[in-house]
This record gives sequence, C-alpha cells and structure tokens, in this order.
Amino acid sequence: MKGKDILTMFGFDVQEEPQSIYAFSPVYHVKNETGDIIIKRTQSLLKHGNQLMNFINLLNQSGISVVSPISLPVENPQLIGDETFVAYPFITGKTYTSTKEEIFEAGRLLGRIHDFSPSRNTFDLLKYDVFDFNKEEVEESVQNIEKYSKKNGVQINSLLLKEKLLKAVSQQNELKNSSLPWVATPHDYKANNLIFTPAPYLIDPDNASWIPRIFDLALALLLFHNELESAPKRIFTLEEWSAFISGYGEVITLTELEKEYWEKALEHVFLDEVMWLMAEVEEDWFNPSQQKLFVSLIEFMTSPFDKYKLAF
Repeated sequence: MKGKDILTMFGFDVQEEPQSIYAFSPVYHVKNETGDIIIKRTQSLLKHGNQLMNFINLLNQSGISVVSPISLPVENPQLIGDETFVAYPFITGKTYTSTKEEIFEAGRLLGRIHDFSPSRNTFDLLKYDVFDFNKEEVEESVQNIEKYSKKNGVQINSLLLKEKLLKAVSQQNELKNSSLPWVATPHDYKANNLIFTPAPYLIDPDNASWIPRIFDLALALLLFHNELESAPKRIFTLEEWSAFISGYGEVITLTELEKEYWEKALEHVFLDEVMWLMAEVEEDWFNPSQQKLFVSLIEFMTSPFDKYKLAF
C-alpha cells in the first residue's frame, strides 16, 4: 500500500506520495493541529500488537520516557491491509553523540524499563524462542562473512569466529533451560531509537518482547551503535560500557546466575542478532560505517571479553 493511502487512513489529507524518513521500513513524519506526528509500521494487531500497546502505554503512564500511541479521531493503531500502523508523537531533541553522560543515562533508562517489568509475562508479549541454530547455518554464514570481507580487503579470523559461533550453538539448550530472569522489554535498545531531550527518550519500542534480561543487555553492548551516523563505528569501549552498566546498576541489581551466564549470553546474542547482520547483505560491507562496526564486532567476538563485566 502507498504511503499516501496509509496517511489518509489516519485522517491526513495528503496530495503527494510521502517519503519515508527511514530506509528499512515505512516511517512518515506528518503534522496536524496538535503538533508533529510519526506514523510507522508496527507489530501485527492480529498477533501481539494490542499487548504491545498495553505494555508501552503503561510504561509511559508510569513516567518512563517511552513514546506511546497518541489520541486521534481515528483508530490508533490500526490494521491497514495485512499490516499494522501506529501514530506516535514526534519527540524533539538531539541524536546520540556518545558522551559519557548520554551513555550513563541510556543505561539508567533501560534499568527503569527492566525494573517496571513483571516477573511473569502478564502482558503476553512475544516470547523469545530462538534456540535452534545449527552447524550448517554457522558454516554458511561464516563463509559469506569471509567472502564479503575479502572482497573489501578486510582481514578477519574466520576460523576463530566459526569456532566461537559453533560453541554458541552447543550452549543453546543450556541457556534455554536455565533459570535466568526474564523481562518485558522493547528489545531493540540502540542509540538510533533514542532521542536526548536532554534525558534519553525511547522513540521506537515496537520490538517489545519477553526475553532473558541479560540478552537485552548483550544486544545493547553489541549493537548500540548500529545504524546511526552520529555514533562511533564500533561497539562500546570498556569505559563506555562501564558508564552504561553503571547507569543500569543504579536501578537493577543483577543476580549471580546472570553474571555466571553473561559470556554465554553474549555469544548467543551474537549468534542470533549479529551473525545474520554480517552474512545476509553483502552491500553493507561496502558501507564504510557498517564495515568498521562489523570489524569491531568480529574482533570482540574473537577476543577474550571477560573485561566487559556486568558490574564495575
């Protein structure tokens, strides 16, 4: 469906086809008498969309800086064709510039979100259940990563990368059957989803799910700087991670079991979230920003990462 038709369904009179402000999915910036609005695709209402909206509405009503659907004369969110769209307020502020204060406050906001979570999945969010990777998937992905890196003159330790990823495959059942604490969380906690006002404000909570708490932290460590031009083209430095986890630790006290499983969680989240990112789209390796991030991620994965602790 055309963007013009989507905006019409939300009550906007649009004469020309709008341009999405995001390259990877339809996101439209519009205005009405109340101010600026973002209209974007979200989780399916037929599956977990209503539960998602209940979750983020309650986060917002609890004083946590997360966008929630605005009141419109039409239904919001709404099913358009076979896709669901939602209208959020446009949050005015600045993008992330990797200052220590921004990173500390970003960690603290994630801590507040996790602290809000019930101990059970009472919001009925989509439950994380990706524990079925196999050896063949790893081998194929590493072959692609090696091929793409060579084309761009980038040297990587593909043998060690494959060894670490196969190790992660072997640990899947242990993680799945562990007694790690789970949380309701937006689970795409990256700098490009935050606006600083100057305190951080989460503007894209649409991937909310029920997931082991340290998986969410692992994703932040690995991909916080992904897909944002103003962010460094690398993972967090130790100093930056210390700031993030210190902010988080002002709100959340992690368990000894989580600390015990931290390295395995990092390896698993790399397997699930990072491996495909580097292996699926060859063009990303020709993007200098993504290439630098990929190299940083591989160097991290193929080196001891015991210094990236869950407490400082």
